[in-house]
Amino acid sequence: MAESLRIEGGRQLRSTLKKAGLDMKDLTAVNRAAAQAVLPLAKSSAPLGPPRAGHMKTTVRVGATQRAGLIRVGNKTKPYPGAIHWGWPARNIKAQPWLTNAAKATESKWVDLYWEKLNKTIDSVKGD
Repeated sequence: MAESLRIEGGRQLRSTLKKAGLDMKDLTAVNRAAAQAVLPLAKSSAPLGPPRAGHMKTTVRVGATQRAGLIRVGNKTKPYPGAIHWGWPARNIKAQPWLTNAAKATESKWVDLYWEKLNKTIDSVKGD
């Protein structure tokens, strides 16, 4: 469901950064910051359903790991965001890719966060 930025050799990059002394929790923080950059637009552009059922935008939240920043949507009472976002032809539900569009629209913000973190990390590495 999420738009992603894939770094070729990401596993090797994390390993090298760890050996260089980077606290891997720093990656979680920058991943969370990147997801936070998408969050306002993701919430405001979430499709509205019938008020009785509740709206998906109330369940949009940020998550992060060392590997990725995540925008999570849905919960036990609203398990349908994936079907709304990607569509479900068998049920005549057309795709409404609002999360993907939000990630694309804010791409310059979150890519800048990654570049800034990468440059700070490179500057902090001390060589022989």
